[in-house]
Amino acid sequence: MSASKQKKLNKMEVDPNDEDSTSSEDDDDEVHPDAYRGNEEVQIDFEGRAPVDPDAQGISQLLQRLFLRAHINCNQMADLIIAQNYVGSVICQCDDEEPESETDDDMVEDGTVFGITSVLNLTAKKDQPSIAQLRTYLLDRAKAHASGAVHEQLKAILENDQCHTGFLVNERFINIPAQISVPLLQNLQQEIEAAKAKKMKFDFDTLLLLVKFYRKEAKKGKPAEDNYTNAEDELLSERAKFSFEYSVASETDSGMSGDWLEGDAVMTPYRKLLVLDAKQLPKLTKDIESFINGE
Repeated sequence: MSASKQKKLNKMEVDPNDEDSTSSEDDDDEVHPDAYRGNEEVQIDFEGRAPVDPDAQGISQLLQRLFLRAHINCNQMADLIIAQNYVGSVICQCDDEEPESETDDDMVEDGTVFGITSVLNLTAKKDQPSIAQLRTYLLDRAKAHASGAVHEQLKAILENDQCHTGFLVNERFINIPAQISVPLLQNLQQEIEAAKAKKMKFDFDTLLLLVKFYRKEAKKGKPAEDNYTNAEDELLSERAKFSFEYSVASETDSGMSGDWLEGDAVMTPYRKLLVLDAKQLPKLTKDIESFINGE
């Protein structure tokens, strides 16, 4: 599975407070780690492949951007993802014999993990430290931010050992084209079916997906507006059985993923937990493809 897309790195996630791309070099404000301030275009060919041991650090970094300061061992979780080498894909750069330009070669480090799409069994692996931490994190956030009914529903799902629950991981660099999510999810479905045929524990009833979005807060009579980091998450949010959200502004660093300014509106970072029907994943993937293509 591969996707070739032209990437304009100057559109990567940057500090919206910097309206002038030629701001002073004395500015000590941190910018998002994915940010690039130049105006070049870089042609990169992406491919999906099974995660391998050298991908551990890159996967862990993507997980850390999702969980921020939560007490979750992202290194161990990355190892779990890699260990189930029959399920899941990482997005990486195709290995070309010759780079297209010096700019391409300089801008992209060898071995960079641009994204990860996989699923972890929260039921069968509940005794693994990082999975136990994740389960606690989700329930604590639900207790603090969801309605009582939603908290009880989530608790019942996680405590039901007869029906397996998966945690869907779908993370990538911010300006990787959304179209790449379709083959990644299709491939994940095929791998799940193959694993089920081998009697592996991938027969999920429920999938949990934690998504990132920024909210432009309501101001001057205008309603709040949500901007999802991954475009497909907007559709998945609409199709979730239930969900809850919470601000992570207090867990982020200003200039990286904290409150942003877009014009005169504050952009506040949020997380939303989606509870999805696992049996509907094939249909959801088809709907994502139509949604992304504007059909």
